[in-house]
Amino acid sequence: MKTLVTGANGFTGSHLVKLLSQRGDEVIGLVRRSSDRSRLAGLPVRLVEGDITDQNALQIAMQGVDVVFHTAAYVELGIVNMAEMERVNVAGTRAVLETARRSGVKKLVHCSTIGILGDTAGKAVDETFQRQQQGFSSAYDRTKYEAQQLVDRAAREGFHTVSVLPSGIFGADDPHFGPVLKSFLQGKLKLWAGGQRVTGIVHVDDLALAMLLAVEKAQPGEHYIISAGDLTTREMFEILSQETGIPVPAEAPEALVRLVGNLLDPIGRLFSWQPPLSRERVHYVYDRCVRVDATKARQQLGWHPRSPETVLKEIVNSRFYSNSQ
Repeated sequence: MKTLVTGANGFTGSHLVKLLSQRGDEVIGLVRRSSDRSRLAGLPVRLVEGDITDQNALQIAMQGVDVVFHTAAYVELGIVNMAEMERVNVAGTRAVLETARRSGVKKLVHCSTIGILGDTAGKAVDETFQRQQQGFSSAYDRTKYEAQQLVDRAAREGFHTVSVLPSGIFGADDPHFGPVLKSFLQGKLKLWAGGQRVTGIVHVDDLALAMLLAVEKAQPGEHYIISAGDLTTREMFEILSQETGIPVPAEAPEALVRLVGNLLDPIGRLFSWQPPLSRERVHYVYDRCVRVDATKARQQLGWHPRSPETVLKEIVNSRFYSNSQ
């Protein structure tokens, strides 16, 4: 099978490229000219340079392609360039869909997010859940929601799309939780905010496998929540502590965290700086709780992910952990 992965050099995209190439697919990767391609080193992937909104580059990349995996996205919370996020996440998805349909691509798998469901107020929900939250917690959630509307419209118009909605994506080379984990493993993380915050967890390789299963088994237009389960942040650190003997970070006072977030937010906006705390990040820590149930993916796709506990233990015992010492 000939496949295209958008955002091929990214965290999810690179792991998907590796899995596709291992099973013998011909893999094309769309990357920006300025992209860091170190994650793709040694992988048998043909790269096409181009912006995600560049339909000429997309058309070249999609020549003869059977399946498109759309993983490219601008992922960030806090102080973001909202116009750029909308361009990448919404306009980029529109361009991918239009070019795929025009190029005769048979199927498209869209990597969405559970964030499009909105705040579930701690209730575990499945794919039948109707979004209750008024407005959006972040530009990221909003732009991914708008992108999902485009994908769903294409499905209603007869294009074979499948959407996967992952929870928090983890792995040894995770660009989001990875730096936090590295700091913890080096004994530098003494204080943490929001120990009771619930985080859904899925290993990046299990997400990549779910996307392959979606191509093989999913009906057109389906959505699949992809999560192995959830843990509070404190539970995560307790598992890591048991594996390493490193103490669990102390809980930062909520009032202090909120104060610091309120103080740093306008400074970050003034100087286009991403502070460690901002109003949006504090909101995600204390005021928003999305919990999900991935039974549908297990039953319909035959997806069997490693548990959240196993994910964390594997990461901490990986080469990444060794290099942190």
